[in-house]
Amino acid sequence: MRALGAWLRDTAGGLPAVFWFLWSGLLINRVGAFAMLFLPLYLTDARGASDALAGLVVGAYGLGGVAGVLLGGVLADRWGRRRTLVWSHLAASALMASMAVVTSLPAIALLAALVGIAHSMPGPAFVAAIVDVVPAPRRSRAFNLQFWAFNLGMAGASALAGLLAEASYLALFLVDAAATLTTTVIIAWKVPETLVRTAPAASAGDPEAAPARRVGLRTPLTDRIFLAFVALTFAHAVITAQNSTVMPLAMRADGLSSSAYGLVVALGGLFIVIGQLFVPRLIDGRRKHRVLATALGLAAFGYAGLAVADGLPGYLLAALVWTVGAMLAAPPNAEINAELAPPRLRGRYQAVFFLTFPAAAFVAPAVGGASLQYLGDGHWLAVAALGLLAVAGHLLAGPPRERRVARVATAPAVSDPVRR
Repeated sequence: MRALGAWLRDTAGGLPAVFWFLWSGLLINRVGAFAMLFLPLYLTDARGASDALAGLVVGAYGLGGVAGVLLGGVLADRWGRRRTLVWSHLAASALMASMAVVTSLPAIALLAALVGIAHSMPGPAFVAAIVDVVPAPRRSRAFNLQFWAFNLGMAGASALAGLLAEASYLALFLVDAAATLTTTVIIAWKVPETLVRTAPAASAGDPEAAPARRVGLRTPLTDRIFLAFVALTFAHAVITAQNSTVMPLAMRADGLSSSAYGLVVALGGLFIVIGQLFVPRLIDGRRKHRVLATALGLAAFGYAGLAVADGLPGYLLAALVWTVGAMLAAPPNAEINAELAPPRLRGRYQAVFFLTFPAAAFVAPAVGGASLQYLGDGHWLAVAALGLLAVAGHLLAGPPRERRVARVATAPAVSDPVRR
């Protein structure tokens, strides 16, 4: 029992109450966020849309997500984290309830785009708020728990969605809306505004020292050290997206069924839910760029294994390898992003960082499908090569990034004259 208590304290101890309210809201929201997973089936089965038209509507949701990330990042810094979270969740709940009763396909497409905006807006504000309230020494654990909650919620959503979709599409949308509304209530009731407007002293000599008048996306988009980190994260996201975009095609070519693909994905999710809580002890005290290099190396090795895998055991083993890499990468990725962002621009930095994921979701299938068609199993060797290039990138970019973080950490902060 003592060992269990020590592990729990080490994994989840020392975090403020506001973090746990944010964490609870995220978990509830993820468990309930399942309606859009079944949007293609809803459109074709219940609304008589063709496959092509259903794809366009789902694409509208994705485009809305790109706009929502940018808008959410700007509003998190201008409005504040709490207002952005409350109003975006409230809007998402209302829009999802509207989708339950609207029958016109053009109206559904418009609502899908608006839902995409509302669903993506909270992301930068969530992370910025966590950085605001959690002391730097505990952020690795906080982000580890955030990643765990996200995956646990998605696992719960997948289980509930199938049951609700069989019973009623109306229930699917309404329960999703209710879960989002519950998150709204938790944040409005228990989460205070965490944004404190401060600006680093001009002597810091870095992009963080930009004058208060230089706001917007210009600062993160001209921060070379930050952009190098974003580029490496994008490479990892492209590699990870193979799991949901190209791998199903490869498994079908190997004569494996859809249920086999579902088993591989389910195993990865189950492994994260069970193993993610043990990650802090593995990475504590280790330099972040080396942890990320190790994570990318595991991803490269796992996907390279698909070049020789031709049966379910091979795919399962490869999935275990790259899932370990994903688990190791999550906390240091979020920590580095938090360290590089100045406090008053955290939302904007998060927005630019979050763009890597929808961008990867587009690039991975667009390029990967052609690559698989023309290279065959060589596609997986190309993916592994990208992973190894990212390993080298982290090893080269890590030391300058650490020097920048150390330099900014020692610079005194001054009041920001910008009014809330």
